[in-house]
Amino acid sequence: MTLFPWVIPFRVVDLLEIIIVAYVLYKMYVWMRGTIAVQIFGGILALFLVQVLVTAADMTIFSAVFNSLNEVFVLTVIILFQPEIRRLLLLLGQNKLIRRLMQSPAQLERVAEIVMAVDDLSNRKIGALIVFERSTGLRSYIETGTQLGAQISRELLVALFFSQNPLHDGAVIVRNARIEAAKCILPLSTNMRLNSDLGLRHRAAVGLTEISDAFVIVVSEETGTISVASQGELVSEISVDQLQTYVVEALSPAMASSTDVPKSSTSTASA
Repeated sequence: MTLFPWVIPFRVVDLLEIIIVAYVLYKMYVWMRGTIAVQIFGGILALFLVQVLVTAADMTIFSAVFNSLNEVFVLTVIILFQPEIRRLLLLLGQNKLIRRLMQSPAQLERVAEIVMAVDDLSNRKIGALIVFERSTGLRSYIETGTQLGAQISRELLVALFFSQNPLHDGAVIVRNARIEAAKCILPLSTNMRLNSDLGLRHRAAVGLTEISDAFVIVVSEETGTISVASQGELVSEISVDQLQTYVVEALSPAMASSTDVPKSSTSTASA
């Protein structure tokens, strides 16, 4: 015979579940705070408490009413909280861990090919300018170059910028995971804050990112240093590991308009 038969069994997993649910509810409140969704959520919670009381009191008519409402409850919640649900999914999609888990083997292979190509170009001190189109279309710049429509590969990227190649001068533009064109002409930045030692490649990289959300990789012909540009800002002398992080974020759909570079890292590298 149990000494306290009225005591509800309590496990460690139950405590963990309570903590997780409480954390999720708190996060939902933080996301919805200051919006009308908080009041709607309070009304739904009140109805849920009434339903619990009605069920406990065994009120037949009210129970039937609430049971009929339950059939459309989920759809109602989705409609009422559509902006908040979309915001939550966007935040989840921007999580770096989730982005890495969602990357396909093909995407990881493309990143590896790009990083290896840039590393090779840097070691050989071969100047390069590689543009990644994101949400802003770059058709007008693609049309200034030679159309390729080729798959991304280390060998092709290195060959395109080899000095004896007639397509080496200008930018390579990547669209939808394909090398769309080479020898493309980009606009130069007129930002007076840029270091006067910056060469044409770096100014072109900054210039394009000032008027679009493109992500650009630059390899200096004189020093072999690697730079990246985004949102009108330039970071130079980055390592291969840092480059891989930038490329992963640039090619991630969830970050298609949010990859940024530190504003305090404007470079002094030359082209």
